[in-house]
Amino acid sequence: MEPVIFDLFAQQCARAPEAVAVFDERRTLSRQALYELSGTVAAMLPADAKRVGIVMDHGVEMIAAIFGVLQAGAAYVPVEPFFPAERIRFMMRDAEVGCILTQRAYREKLSDFPLILLEPGLAPAPERVEGRGAADARDLAYILYTSGSTGTPKGVAVEQRNVCHYVRAFQTEFHPDDRDIMLQYSVCSFDIFVEEVFSSLLSGAALAIPSAETKASMERLMAFVEARGVTIISGFPYLLEEMNALPNIPDSLRLLISGGDVLRASYISNLVDKVPIYNTYGPSETTVCASYFRCTADNALLDGTFPVGTPVRGAQIQILDDAMRPVRPGEVGELCISGGGVSRGYIGDRALENRAFVTMPDGTRVYRSGDMGYALPDGSIAFLYRKDSQIMIYGKRVEPDEVENVLLRSEDVARGAVGVQTDAAGLAYMTAYVVPASPDVPLSTLRAHMEAYLPAYMVPEFFVRLDAIPLTPNGKIDRQALPVVMKG
Repeated sequence: MEPVIFDLFAQQCARAPEAVAVFDERRTLSRQALYELSGTVAAMLPADAKRVGIVMDHGVEMIAAIFGVLQAGAAYVPVEPFFPAERIRFMMRDAEVGCILTQRAYREKLSDFPLILLEPGLAPAPERVEGRGAADARDLAYILYTSGSTGTPKGVAVEQRNVCHYVRAFQTEFHPDDRDIMLQYSVCSFDIFVEEVFSSLLSGAALAIPSAETKASMERLMAFVEARGVTIISGFPYLLEEMNALPNIPDSLRLLISGGDVLRASYISNLVDKVPIYNTYGPSETTVCASYFRCTADNALLDGTFPVGTPVRGAQIQILDDAMRPVRPGEVGELCISGGGVSRGYIGDRALENRAFVTMPDGTRVYRSGDMGYALPDGSIAFLYRKDSQIMIYGKRVEPDEVENVLLRSEDVARGAVGVQTDAAGLAYMTAYVVPASPDVPLSTLRAHMEAYLPAYMVPEFFVRLDAIPLTPNGKIDRQALPVVMKG
């Protein structure tokens, strides 16, 4: 019988129950204490709970909530509390959650749903679940929402076996053990969070959770890392870029992992000789990372970016043409991923988008990533660009169509469009072009409308008022004719 996530955690508890599992700036939990707190959360859940929302501040209680849901044999649906209320409600309804684990501060935002409050300081209770629910390796572990091309977020359904596959891949490459402490820095709605939590706690390493105030300052964050002996940091390239500007980094660090966007040599020029650095690649649809690449001072590509490397253990990446045939060595094609990380797909009515999951004639299930790249002579893979309109902003995937859809929902917008540009560093940003419904509508009103429905990274950086949206002869928006706003 294939193990599930909670089995692997229970094994670590049995091996060393008093070892530290997780800590934040308020409290520390041993593996046994986390096990008991998870059991307490599991006992609070309705007996028929299959999917449970988690909308909480980051801390040991959030980790107990996640393991409690998994211990009960259910799947968790994580969303950050600072996301707009309408977006949270959409995700929770779309995921059909039976209840939401949250805190008193967010009750009003979630008033449409059955709530279970888990406040800071939550203690184990006598009424708790022992062991785990009847979870199977093919049951869902979590649902992560990404930007959707149809105008609404889409939920990626990841199974227990997918997560266990990735933990094995991480262990094979990075060898985490009882001496390691992983920094928990990512938002819960991005799959770096999955790597942080499960690759540490299922491997014997501890998890360190800084407060939001600490994360807001690089100096405070590095002081936390130094004081708490953090050994591994996984984050977006921009986190490494900030660290690169520091005169020194904590001596405790033994590994830096970059993922979620393109890593450039200039981002790690001062770090690369101080600590091992890996560039990683993989969509949420294939469970965190599908490939790893060890960066050095002299193995960046001519354009200053690093390759994404070779497939992780248990994964395969083929470079295929539109007909799903292998391209010749060195030719550009779509990165198509198979193996243990390929998820169940998108939940709900997503037939069009689920076409990205293809079953090959030999029965292999493949995810067509939409990412274009080519194979280097040494077998490593170089990423080039997106096949469709999807872009990356601050390491997060964004569908401009979804942003445009929100813009056009405003009653203050007669016509509108969202354009994508890149700055001098090659990073994408968006501009909203608007024909207001009346001349006196301030652009600040439109920005406020967008902020009510979208997280900050999806709100266009610039808003431009136009008398008319340019059209092509066949009546479609002429995006090439939209004025370009140059980013300084």
